[in-house]
Amino acid sequence: MRNPLALSLLVLFLIVGCAKEDITKSPTFQNSGDPLSKAELNDFIENSIERNGTFHWSSVDDHFLWSAAMQSDSLFAIGYQTRGTDDLNSKIHQINIESTAWVEIREEILNIILEGEQKIDPTITMEDLLPHGLPKVLPSMAVRISNFETVERLRMMPEVIRYFESMSYSLPSMVSSQGRSSSGCDGDPDYNINSGDFTTITPNVKRSWHMTSSDVQGAWGTTTGDGVTICVIDSGASDDQENLGSQFNSGDSQGRTVEKYSTHYSGWWWWRSLDSPHDQCGHGTSMCGLAAAPRGTDGNALGVAYNSDLISIRAVEDVVINTSDEKEGVKDALILAGNRTDVKVISMSIGTPFWSGTVADGIYYAYNNGKMIVAAAGTSFSWTSWYGVIFPANMSQTVAVTGVKDNTENMDRCETCHDGPEVDFVMVMERSSDDNRHAIGLALDTNQPKYIGGSSAATASVAGIATLVFSNNPGASRADVYNAMKVNSSFYPSKDNNFGWGIIDAADAVVE
Repeated sequence: MRNPLALSLLVLFLIVGCAKEDITKSPTFQNSGDPLSKAELNDFIENSIERNGTFHWSSVDDHFLWSAAMQSDSLFAIGYQTRGTDDLNSKIHQINIESTAWVEIREEILNIILEGEQKIDPTITMEDLLPHGLPKVLPSMAVRISNFETVERLRMMPEVIRYFESMSYSLPSMVSSQGRSSSGCDGDPDYNINSGDFTTITPNVKRSWHMTSSDVQGAWGTTTGDGVTICVIDSGASDDQENLGSQFNSGDSQGRTVEKYSTHYSGWWWWRSLDSPHDQCGHGTSMCGLAAAPRGTDGNALGVAYNSDLISIRAVEDVVINTSDEKEGVKDALILAGNRTDVKVISMSIGTPFWSGTVADGIYYAYNNGKMIVAAAGTSFSWTSWYGVIFPANMSQTVAVTGVKDNTENMDRCETCHDGPEVDFVMVMERSSDDNRHAIGLALDTNQPKYIGGSSAATASVAGIATLVFSNNPGASRADVYNAMKVNSSFYPSKDNNFGWGIIDAADAVVE
């Protein structure tokens, strides 16, 4: 049931967005010297998202921005550039932030911040301002600021400040216990799989019904993903799921590699530590499985590109890119994947209704290095009501995907899926007769598959299809692969305003 905008739009996310909105400017609140209340902040942000699709911190005045940081953790994301730089987004992968000009502008900004903070507390040092440390690759940093005058001063420097955002402010439902437990994580997995929702194929594996409408099985007659690496940026891959570990090479899936990394830190300063790549949520494990689980022998569900190599990166706790640790983690994951020449496809079934310059920098970096970034348009839950494409799927550098029901003659999004003009492709993943029957895939720690829904499942599946196309066309560029998918989709040559090019015919796309 879709309620009016109610508490929040946690819209959990699986991605797809709207970055071309008419950004609403914040109302003028009287600046009494105190931060605005959370109620005032939330009211404006929720209305802005309802109207525009994605919330941009650039749309608010200095007092609103400062208030949001003061009502969270006092951290700001600052993207900077040298004076005279233009169109940095297209060349962000080429700069050296340790060169003299870049170091000088970074120090200029940090000295302004230090000067302002020492007016409040003379004992503060530069180290105190940088809980995540100095930037290593990209010109962005998380900085602690409490002095309102510093916010005013920096926002008057557009020649060097590319973006200036509250880093961790969230709507209540994005951090509530209900929101966290429902944000794509395994609470009570549905293992009660209807026998009509899979086909058992050799050697002993279940092919999910949702692959049929895209003729994935037809594509397997040409390629199964050999020679291509897909990177899944999510909540990690479970150490307890053998099909992403000791059984990754089993049955008809052989000679491939699986690597697990983490870019997600917990804590600040000296007690900040890198988390394990192990998935404690279940969402990342399921996405890895939909994309690349083996065609094995244990009766579990297989992935679309079951002979591809796989990299899993734990960058978030669940599907919401929420905290400063998660934003930094996603950025670092995109840098890692962007630097890997073997990676062709990046799958991101994660997102947020808040635009993040930190994450966007990572998107630009990976995109400029030739990666196809497939992102979820968004998945909502019972306490949300907003249905636009979320960030980062709303970026032009990503391929936005959503899920639809199986009545393909009359395209209908899945019960919780977002749609909109930013969507590029769709994947059938929900029964029109029963919205509890979805795609099937890997669970955290068992050989029993579970149902997996939303635009997340659609995204990982389409990322698998893109991997198949790359596999059969080793010299193809990202544009070549996108075109092959586009011209072999159900709506081509006319793009639909909500469902993009439609359902991909994988069998035809791999030989385009």
